[in-house]
Amino acid sequence: MTAVAVLVLLAALGGAYWLLMSPFAPSKRDYPYHGAADDRVVALTFDDGPNEPYTSQILDILAAHRIRATFFHVGHCVERHPETARRVIDEGHVVGNHSLSHRFGTYLRPNAFAREVEQTQQILVRVTGHTPALARTPWLWRQPALLRMLRRGGLHPVAGEFGHAFEVFQPSGVRMARRAIAKTRPGSILIFHDGFDGRGGNRAETVTAVRETIEGLLSRGYRFVTVDELLGVPAYQS
Repeated sequence: MTAVAVLVLLAALGGAYWLLMSPFAPSKRDYPYHGAADDRVVALTFDDGPNEPYTSQILDILAAHRIRATFFHVGHCVERHPETARRVIDEGHVVGNHSLSHRFGTYLRPNAFAREVEQTQQILVRVTGHTPALARTPWLWRQPALLRMLRRGGLHPVAGEFGHAFEVFQPSGVRMARRAIAKTRPGSILIFHDGFDGRGGNRAETVTAVRETIEGLLSRGYRFVTVDELLGVPAYQS
């Protein structure tokens, strides 16, 4: 492959990422990553859980500061940790749909992702007694047809901004918090991961990052809300 061909391929991949996976493009209205806010308000969100013991450790931190957050749960993880999913609800947090398996391959088969979303809705209703009205696609995949499918099912697609781009590799929690604090603006929707895909995984540094981020933002005058409060949409379907 020539150098020109490589550059063309890289440009095409970059364009595809920008259109389909970047938190910031192309439409804030169709897949909001930020809320309209004049004061210092931020929404903390957590993906890929429940995952023990890390989800419970994060819940302990939130409870200590009387902060409510939004958790986008993976269906299979809810089946593994139903007691944790119930605790999230019981402590006043909001739960959204983050697919059944968190596998990229579901995007490549017609209707597969739609079935995963519906199965996860059924699991969450059975375990928590609530039908989510919020959804986040794994890896923030934003194919227009996919977003339309979610909205037809009564779900509001919600994006956000990753607290740290390399959280998956679990760098220092203090370093992740420093980056998350630096990028926070009024109306930010911050994404952390209490799990890894749908497989669990060690998120000890994320727990540290959450504690440090909360303390840092509180010291800067921020207050915390759930995504539905920030965006003015319902948390659950009636």
